[in-house]
Amino acid sequence: MKLKALIVDDEYPARQELRFALSNFDNIEIVGEATNAHEALELIKALEYQILFLDISMPAMSGIELGKVIQDLQRQPYIIFVSAYDEYAVSAFEVNAVDYLLKPLDPARLKKAVDKVAKITQDAAVLAEVAVTSACGGRARETGMKHGQHQVQNKIKIDRIPAGKHGKTILVTESDIFYAFTEQDYVYIKTDTDKLYTRFTLKELEARLNQQFFFRTHRCYLVNLHKVKEIIPFFNGTYNLIVGDKEGSEIPVSRAQAKKLRKILGF
Repeated sequence: MKLKALIVDDEYPARQELRFALSNFDNIEIVGEATNAHEALELIKALEYQILFLDISMPAMSGIELGKVIQDLQRQPYIIFVSAYDEYAVSAFEVNAVDYLLKPLDPARLKKAVDKVAKITQDAAVLAEVAVTSACGGRARETGMKHGQHQVQNKIKIDRIPAGKHGKTILVTESDIFYAFTEQDYVYIKTDTDKLYTRFTLKELEARLNQQFFFRTHRCYLVNLHKVKEIIPFFNGTYNLIVGDKEGSEIPVSRAQAKKLRKILGF
């Protein structure tokens, strides 16, 4: 599946550099360019893009401001910010950006970002298929109830979280969860090697998981503190946590939560 891409940058050389870099990807189809956020918004409303490569520092409306507007649209492309400045990273992830790349572009980092979007798109397609199947199953259960079947409420609590993978439901043990996070309209659980989707909200997961171990670092992230390997100061009192999964994932800690984290970990 080719991902329809839109490049948004007010500088022509930057657009050309990114277009050239993306020409090496068989799964990317560049179908539009925009020189400012307002022009980009009109294109996004007119055509369904899967991926948006978005500069931050632009006249009139910044990339971050455009990202906030996009959150209210019915069709939302996955955002990869491309910027010469690193100080907007936290703000970028607050509008659910998939990744944040610095200029000049590192080909390896660009590939990692594109691979993320490709995986999310694939998972979303599977999730939609599961949702249809579940809806059919729900109607069947309702029919059964009408024929005298009674639902028994199960109050048993186990330390496993149901999550989806390739159309199947996997029961994930709490200790295997490195972190949970939101991405677009979905919530995912990350284990050492897998990213699994779940129907819980992040707030529901926070209530369900052991709160002695799981900490809400950010409105979009819930992390298992037992899996944290490094704590890296970022800027303005924020941090990034490096967890011990296969990818060495980075988890942002908002400034509001950083003080609580320091108190918990004693540093």
